[in-house]
Amino acid sequence: MKKIFLFILCLIPWFLSSLIPINLEYYYSLKLPFFTPPPIFYGIAWTITYIGIAISVYMLIREFSWKGLPNSYKKTLFINYIFNQLFTVVFFYLQNSFLGFISCLGTFVSCLFLYEETSNLNEKSTKYLNPYVLLSLFATILSLTIYIINTTP
Repeated sequence: MKKIFLFILCLIPWFLSSLIPINLEYYYSLKLPFFTPPPIFYGIAWTITYIGIAISVYMLIREFSWKGLPNSYKKTLFINYIFNQLFTVVFFYLQNSFLGFISCLGTFVSCLFLYEETSNLNEKSTKYLNPYVLLSLFATILSLTIYIINTTP
């Protein structure tokens, strides 16, 4: 039971931004590139990704304890988390596609650092971050494209 509770503690924070109401009218008012996936993709892909992140963090906490984890890992995880969670606020709530791109770029870059930090601690837990690296790269490309095609005449 303790293990399940710890895993849930690792998972729940990643879903906090989903509590923020999103304005789909704003999203659909934008010009979207041809490679934009259907809306259902995001819910499925990010859920799988967040579960992977939670598994990775859970494995490290079980191995090292939270206090035993290096500060560099904790800082990287925190920075990545902030960039990740900010996207919903800046893109949908503030309706700012440029800041949405910056959030995606920050998520992707900090995700690479998180991947490296995790790899230094436990190679096995790194594989759970693979979907995150790929999805954050795709999100960065998509958000940049959305920004560009909606700001150029």
